[in-house]
Amino acid sequence: MFTVTYAQLNAWLTAFLWPFTRIAALIAAAPVLGHTGIPARVKIGLAAFMTLIVAPTLPVMPQATVFSANGVWILVTQLLIGAALGFTMQLVFAAVEMAGTLVGLQMGLGFATFFDPGSNASSQVISSFLNMIAMLAFLAYNGHLQVIAALIESFQSMPVAAALIGPPGLHTVVQWGGAIFSAGLLLSLPIVIALLVANLSLGILNRAAPQIGVFQIGFSVTLMVGMLLLMLMLPNMIPFFAHLVDAGVEQMGRVSSGMH
Repeated sequence: MFTVTYAQLNAWLTAFLWPFTRIAALIAAAPVLGHTGIPARVKIGLAAFMTLIVAPTLPVMPQATVFSANGVWILVTQLLIGAALGFTMQLVFAAVEMAGTLVGLQMGLGFATFFDPGSNASSQVISSFLNMIAMLAFLAYNGHLQVIAALIESFQSMPVAAALIGPPGLHTVVQWGGAIFSAGLLLSLPIVIALLVANLSLGILNRAAPQIGVFQIGFSVTLMVGMLLLMLMLPNMIPFFAHLVDAGVEQMGRVSSGMH
């Protein structure tokens, strides 16, 4: 007769539950994988499938029961680690959305907004367009596979344990947030400067020949110039997106190594 002891059952449960929590938290917080358009059942199934593959390769789990205070603390730490890793990559797309917002404001499209189900808030048209291009580039450059690989490597640099989360890892996330927003400003800077020159030219033209009616044609000119520059810059933006994704994966490694 096949019998299972409580110790064996607890060992099997902890070997699956704790890695599953970290993986599921990353999938929920990561870009593309955690998009609201993907059903929750698919996300849970993907996390469970990855856990079944990864769990046999992980180091020995701590000797703690699942429902003890120590076991609950391990569960919470795995949740925070996975969310921090996913948020690190999510900041890359926040920089792209910031660049789209700055460009849209300079083009005069600040009023052109619609509801974005991904962030549950209003988003500008240019911002959503660049975000969609960034997602396609993310998939084309196998960014989702790089994120999963960084997650699996985090189990080696930050094994499942009942240790406290180290401040250096969270500090790395904060520093990465500042760096990535400067990257978003750098991404939008060429178009913003060109539109600023166009607006200054229209202002000078309005002073020189008021009868032309610059206010009637100003919006059309800035919109046309912005669209033209966006079209010309798009081939160079995609490698920049790939560079940001690579930097995000590198930062994920630094975050995981700084949390122990």
